[in-house]
Amino acid sequence: MKKAYIISTGTELLLASTMDTNSVFLSEKLAELGIRVVGKSVVGDNKEMIRKAFETGLDVADLVVSSGGLGPTLDDLTKEVACQVMGCEMILVEEEATRLREYFERRRKPMPESNLKQAMFPPEAVIVKNEMGSAPGMYLNKGGKTIVLLPGPPREMMPMFVKEIGPLLVRDVGPAADRVLMRCIKVIGPGESQVDEMLAEIIKEPRGCSLALLAKEGEVHIKVTAEGENRAGSQKILDEVCCRITDKMGDYVFTDNEEDDLVTVTAKLLLNRNETVAVAESCTGGLLSKMLTDVAGSSRYFWGSVTSYSNEAKELFLGVKKATLEKHGAVSRETAAEMARGIREKAQSTYGIGITGIAGPDGGSADKPVGLVYIALADARNCRVKEMHFAGGRDGVRMLSAKTALDFLRKSISGVK
Repeated sequence: MKKAYIISTGTELLLASTMDTNSVFLSEKLAELGIRVVGKSVVGDNKEMIRKAFETGLDVADLVVSSGGLGPTLDDLTKEVACQVMGCEMILVEEEATRLREYFERRRKPMPESNLKQAMFPPEAVIVKNEMGSAPGMYLNKGGKTIVLLPGPPREMMPMFVKEIGPLLVRDVGPAADRVLMRCIKVIGPGESQVDEMLAEIIKEPRGCSLALLAKEGEVHIKVTAEGENRAGSQKILDEVCCRITDKMGDYVFTDNEEDDLVTVTAKLLLNRNETVAVAESCTGGLLSKMLTDVAGSSRYFWGSVTSYSNEAKELFLGVKKATLEKHGAVSRETAAEMARGIREKAQSTYGIGITGIAGPDGGSADKPVGLVYIALADARNCRVKEMHFAGGRDGVRMLSAKTALDFLRKSISGVK
């Protein structure tokens, strides 16, 4: 399996004003091609730091993939430095210079002469067209090493990699890419360390696979990669190991499809059964409703919601009894249950969900600390309530509350207690 090193350039990435999403995308795409990422660097627009990153990458890997620093300004240094490290001289490619001029003419803007640096390439390089911007990419093989230079904006970088770079890498990697198969098993409930403990035996003896755990917004994604002697062998290895994982994780698993998330899985269950859900939210402030409506066609299974922060709203719109609020409080098992039953009755939906809690950072007490959340799920037969204690800041508590409520619904539809 070939090894790759990823470099993300741009001072903005170090100042936290821009997130480095490019390296995550590239890691996933390279893995799909059977190329193992062995390291990453994030560097600012500094010639010496960029040089060191390329030297490190070429020292430890067969392939270095960089994003950013291909623009026309003085601080766009990536191509210049990469070519120096590779021992290549750049010349002006007239065809690229013409393309740049036409790019600006179509936009009825004058082209600064500085943009011509984007038309400079080593003669031995493959120039990679950019359909979304002015900066072409570059693919260069020399001395058994490969460097790939990509533009920084994700809307330019992603399609360039998929359409142009991927096929070039498959050509050079050869049949190995066809032998590497991947699957992502997604679980919700246990944390990363608990998942690691549950899968300890499999992680120690993966039987031809490699496993990686990724914690992601209240979920853990288990990435499984298999490489056998041929595609059929890889498929057999992958199926066997994934079966062992799902047996261990049980009902915590909500999908093994990379494209599905918790909302789409739950939405499919509702649609397949022609069922509906309505939501009454307090501490989550409408977040669960947003999640449910992020899926196109959600009106087929989602009736709507009431965001009831005040006690008056809970009484007026959800039918929560004043006596319940006075005796047990707004954050209580009893109030959550009446919220769920009230919204279900009002909507005449299959399910009603009620969420109430203390998201913080203020409002907690010894009896009811920040992070205490009650989640109720009502259907025609009964109403069940979960008491949860979440850690983290306000946004974290809200997100965990909404996802736990969604998973509560998923399991209920599937018949899981």
